[in-house]
Amino acid sequence: MSSRTRTRAVKAAGVTTVRLPRQRGRRAADPFVIVVPERPSLTWQALSGLALIVWKHRRAVAPLALGLLAFPLTAVLHVFAGWSAFLLGAAAAGPVLWLAIVQRRRAAADKTVWGWRIALAVLGTSALAWAALAAGFGPLAGPLELVWLLNLIAAQTAWLIVRRTH
Repeated sequence: MSSRTRTRAVKAAGVTTVRLPRQRGRRAADPFVIVVPERPSLTWQALSGLALIVWKHRRAVAPLALGLLAFPLTAVLHVFAGWSAFLLGAAAAGPVLWLAIVQRRRAAADKTVWGWRIALAVLGTSALAWAALAAGFGPLAGPLELVWLLNLIAAQTAWLIVRRTH
């Protein structure tokens, strides 16, 4: 069969093929072909393992994902739309307004419900105030990184507590 009509084998990704030429004493024998799969690097294995763990527990780390998304988003808002700080600042009053409306319509009979509502309103107000300040001054300005970290820890802790109790 000529080399023009023969189909070329497609090399699989991540595979190294080593061809050894024919040996002197064996003229009729075919050449040896050794296929050695490439091993992934230690960094690749660590990152893929971390990705699998995060994917497996994706519902448990939802606030962490939102917090990690909010940091670069506010940086982009700071660079391209500095005026958005005024909108986010006005929206920071929303959770307190929500608390007043909910308490008026459905008064909390239990102190636990009242405490969770207050905690949710404080966390929402704090997060929106941080977003407004980060959009206005940049997320790395002054103590905003610490406020972001404390909000992230509080949100993740509250999320895990709520998930365990319900």
